Amino acid sequence: METQADSVADRLNQHYGVQRVPHPKIELFQLRQFISPDLCARLIELIDKDRRPSTIADANGDDYFRTSETCDLSRKDPSVQELEALFFALNGIDPKLGEPVQGQRYAVGQEFKAHTDYFTPGGPDYEQYCSQSGQRTWTFMIYLNEGEAGGATRFKVVGKTFQPETGKLLCWNNARPDGSVNPNTLHHGMKVRKGVKYVITKWYREREWPW
Repeated sequence: METQADSVADRLNQHYGVQRVPHPKIELFQLRQFISPDLCARLIELIDKDRRPSTIADANGDDYFRTSETCDLSRKDPSVQELEALFFALNGIDPKLGEPVQGQRYAVGQEFKAHTDYFTPGGPDYEQYCSQSGQRTWTFMIYLNEGEAGGATRFKVVGKTFQPETGKLLCWNNARPDGSVNPNTLHHGMKVRKGVKYVITKWYREREWPW
């Protein structure tokens, strides 16, 4: 029986321009120019309008673990609806399983230290965050600009680093083939050295999100 993970990976593999990282320990893909510069600019405006300090479920006692700013984007906004349609056309995941689109802004010196997007089973916040909609399955992240220096995303375990490019999508499966969480998805939003970096993040869950 084909799982959601199988079907998403199959769709990505068949999509023109999608590149898969050739590593057996992770399902990790990139697609350049996934969204237009115009849509990127509109999303940046939305992020700047409503940004606030980012938070994290478990910062491990490190107040500087995640120093970016965050914005929850309204699904009623036409630019967000355009983006959601592009996501669905690419991945085929039922939109009801998606968390709200988030935007992040990283100024000089800001970063998100090495982390995974899933919630650690048995961890202090697991029940709180997963009791209703289940675990996070796929992550879809888009760079909205190139910045001037720094701000790469590094997957240390698999030895792959991605540089920001306007409109470029990164996406990965947060689980292993057996359904358990995949620690090889550990990634680091590295410090911005010059300029400002903007990204979009879309997470999907096992069950319907309570819109």
